[in-house]
Amino acid sequence: QVQLVESGGGLAQAGGSLRLSCSTSGFTFSSYDVGWFRQAPGKEREFVTTMASRDGRTLYADSVKGRFTISRDNAKNTVYLQMDSLKPEDTAVYFCAGRFNPGTLRSNPSLYNYWGQGTQVTVSA
Repeated sequence: QVQLVESGGGLAQAGGSLRLSCSTSGFTFSSYDVGWFRQAPGKEREFVTTMASRDGRTLYADSVKGRFTISRDNAKNTVYLQMDSLKPEDTAVYFCAGRFNPGTLRSNPSLYNYWGQGTQVTVSA
């Protein structure tokens, strides 16, 4: 069955870094765009970044541009999120997601087919 398992979350200080990983199985990873979303308490799930299946195109939310970097290893069926210069407002549960029919990169979470269970990131001031 399809599985997406995030890891690497935890506690960081403002200005620090964390690297999230999302290991996947059960679907053809190299044919899917993969993205990261986050959800803070009492807020809706919001787009963070996404990466195209094969050609390396990326899209970032303005709030993380220049601080976060998405990457993927199609041989390992894994997507990563390097988070630098963390801010307290980055505190949230982070989810990875996969979207078939790759084409135009999308930020709408309803367009993603598969989701992980999430990993907590907490940034202290």
